[in-house]
Amino acid sequence: MTLSPSTTPELLVEQRGRIAIITLNRPERYNAISRDMLNELSTKMVEANKDPEIRCIILTGTGKGFCAGLDLIGVGEGNIGGGAKDGNRPARQLFDLRDAPINVMWNIDTPIICALNGPAAGYGMDVALLCDMRIASETAKMAAVTAKRNVVPESGGTWLLPRLIGWGKAAELYYRARTVGAEECLSMGLINTIVPAEELMTTALQWAEEIADNAPLAVQTTKRMMRMGLEESYDTAVDHLMVHLAGMFQSEDFKEGVQAFLEKRKPDFTGR
Repeated sequence: MTLSPSTTPELLVEQRGRIAIITLNRPERYNAISRDMLNELSTKMVEANKDPEIRCIILTGTGKGFCAGLDLIGVGEGNIGGGAKDGNRPARQLFDLRDAPINVMWNIDTPIICALNGPAAGYGMDVALLCDMRIASETAKMAAVTAKRNVVPESGGTWLLPRLIGWGKAAELYYRARTVGAEECLSMGLINTIVPAEELMTTALQWAEEIADNAPLAVQTTKRMMRMGLEESYDTAVDHLMVHLAGMFQSEDFKEGVQAFLEKRKPDFTGR
């Protein structure tokens, strides 16, 4: 399988062997998310996750920013979020976020690397936090500025951030509406590493290839168990792990991993 082309020029999709690269491409608006970008980002994440050939996803942005958040002009016009253009939508109604990028990214098992090329604010910060790991350029920033707009981190931030850096630091960022640079992000544990801007994609691709070299079933199951483990007791998590492990012992990749170890060579995993 290969990824199909994006339906909007505001989101670029490229496949390099076992790696999918998804690029937010609205540099004139610092990659603020439009409705077209929202829909297509979800679609391409699901498509990449279903493709057995793709073992890692890299998410990045074009230009100087990673993502400035939701397009506030679109929100004001009713294209994103609350009210409708025609004014006929009730002020309060049930909403369904199952297909929104924030839920899709959380629930897929394929690892996601964020190549954080610049500032991430609001929704953009939440999207970056939803990635499994973040490689940042020296110009990267995290802007927890929702309190300056009289909104909340509606895209999972209040759930994610305390778990990543602790309650006190999360409270500091959100309540003070702070913007933190790459070095402070690193010291807080918000990002994994900092590299020069010209080395960002090279490093992200290197990490992605290292992930892709490993047994995909093991990597994806580990991600799923880590995700589920956040809400499970220790005993339940261990029980689930043993159920998965029993099946993995019967796989071709397990046999290949053992054989490669005995023969002192690099394993060739197929996902079967």
